[in-house]
Amino acid sequence: MHIEIGILSPEKIAYASAGATALIAAYSADWLKSPATWLRTGLAAFFFSVLMQVWHLPIGPSELHMVGAMPIYLLLGFVPTLLGFGLGLLLQGLIFEPQDLAHLSINFLSLAVPLVVLHHSMGKKVQSLQNLQDLSVSNILKLDAVYYSGVTLMVGFWLSMSNVSTPVADWAMFAASYLSMVLIEPVITVGLIGLLGVVGLVGQKPTQVKA
Repeated sequence: MHIEIGILSPEKIAYASAGATALIAAYSADWLKSPATWLRTGLAAFFFSVLMQVWHLPIGPSELHMVGAMPIYLLLGFVPTLLGFGLGLLLQGLIFEPQDLAHLSINFLSLAVPLVVLHHSMGKKVQSLQNLQDLSVSNILKLDAVYYSGVTLMVGFWLSMSNVSTPVADWAMFAASYLSMVLIEPVITVGLIGLLGVVGLVGQKPTQVKA
């Protein structure tokens, strides 16, 4: 989901920054009133950053990253995951890749917009479950498929507005690479939920900020 520096004009980056700021502001009011979600946001940012740094591979016009979106979303909640993505990208830019800060809003929206769509379509149905261990592998697979399809579409959206012509075949190669995430991440999610259930850390779903 990483968009390389230089392919988008400053004007388009400014529009993206305004959109990212509005999105964060829309979900920050309740977050500020709930100290319990602050810790979950920090945990989301930490685990997201670790996964992003541990494994990433340049493919076509972008990069394939291990995002860990579904285990973070299901275990920590929607708003902590959404804001954790932004915080994690900011910290990674400050510590590892300062040049990426120029596209902070672009890369945030690539992850955040699909998460918002997922949450308000399928995610709330998942939240109706009283226990995360009631989730089936097929349900998690569907969540991953919808989310990473959204991520690849967001990358295609940015590339369609770029100053540099990008062959559709290159974007298609990038999109196809995310099939690996759709197949791998459910295994990680099921394993984590099962392990945390065994040690008693997962049972009833955590209280989440309403959205």
